[in-house]
Amino acid sequence: MAEAKKRILIVDDDDDIRELLEFDVRSSGYFVDTAKDGLEGLNKALNNTYDLILLDVMMPKMNGFDVCKNIRNAKLSIPILMLTAKGTIEDKTSGFDCGADDYLVKPFDVQEVLLRIRVLLRRNTVSVESTPLAGEVLRSGDIEIFPESLEVVIVNRKVKLTPTEFEILYCLLQHFNNPVTLATLLDEVWGYDSNEDVRMLRVHVGGLRNKIEPDVKNPKYLHTVTNVGYKLTPFGN
Repeated sequence: MAEAKKRILIVDDDDDIRELLEFDVRSSGYFVDTAKDGLEGLNKALNNTYDLILLDVMMPKMNGFDVCKNIRNAKLSIPILMLTAKGTIEDKTSGFDCGADDYLVKPFDVQEVLLRIRVLLRRNTVSVESTPLAGEVLRSGDIEIFPESLEVVIVNRKVKLTPTEFEILYCLLQHFNNPVTLATLLDEVWGYDSNEDVRMLRVHVGGLRNKIEPDVKNPKYLHTVTNVGYKLTPFGN
């Protein structure tokens, strides 16, 4: 039986950009739905099933950061790729703090957008195929990971992770107590490596730390290994 088309929602108030993306994404074999402002995009995201969302930031009625926050508050783990003219590291940090998985700055190459889409979709597919069966739990020390719900429990405290945070934690857990290089994390989580994406990785690690650490300033579980990358100590210090 043929695999069902992946469903992608494009949320952008710029008619030209939205129509360009709609044409190219549909031509690449995906089902495409669109929204012209943030509020419409949020309503569609909450009331339909999508495999990925392309989300602009500066929009009428509701900006992309608030749309992203509301989607994550609704416990939806759908991958979100933000597309915006706001390209400073502070803007990217704001996007990742809201729960975005990836970030591209306008003007962008459509082929780069399609690459990021494939990576995010592939990563989710690999997660489903490589983690335990639905309902099973990954345990190591103080840490329990629930792949089906993208939740982690640490000493009876449950938190919801974004897909990217889950992938980072899952990768580190597979190598627990051993340093994992930045290049390895980028390859296993994003499927490609670039100097700019190292900063993106660090932002996501910061978000993960905020969720799992009792004291972010003195990490107990997720440690930085100078000039190498990161190490997960599931039993704490």
